[in-house]
Amino acid sequence: MSEASGDAHDTERGRHETPTERWDRNWTDIQQELRIVQTGTQILAGFLLTLPFQQRFSTLSARQVTIYLVLVVLAVLVTVTALSAVASHRLVFRQRQKHDLVRVGNVILIAALIASALLFAGTVLFVFDVVVGDVGGLVGGVVVFVGTALLWVSIPIGLRRTRRDG
Repeated sequence: MSEASGDAHDTERGRHETPTERWDRNWTDIQQELRIVQTGTQILAGFLLTLPFQQRFSTLSARQVTIYLVLVVLAVLVTVTALSAVASHRLVFRQRQKHDLVRVGNVILIAALIASALLFAGTVLFVFDVVVGDVGGLVGGVVVFVGTALLWVSIPIGLRRTRRDG
């Protein structure tokens, strides 16, 4: 969609903003969504980082330790990915590149969400594996991953099909 047709469509829906105002609004939306991702991930990372200091941690199997370490790396990956939007903003600050920042921020946010889905499913896999065994862990992890994928994909697809703003 061209800039001009986007402006006309926004005006039809009652939104009267310049392209710069739209980029600013979009960037603010991305920032808020990244804050939500970061907060949840930081809480989960904090939980993961306390586990080695628990007495039962020494009883984990080699496979469980591997799963745990993968989860720590995923938690760091989500955090670093989300923070890369902040770093990008700082490095292009006052360079009149908000439109580029919004495009990159969108990609960064999607990558952070994908890594978050893996982190959530992996955490359930790990906890269930420790508590009820490897089959329970696998089932729990798959259920959370599939459920997350369905919610995070089917709801937006349904919303795109309706497009009833106005």
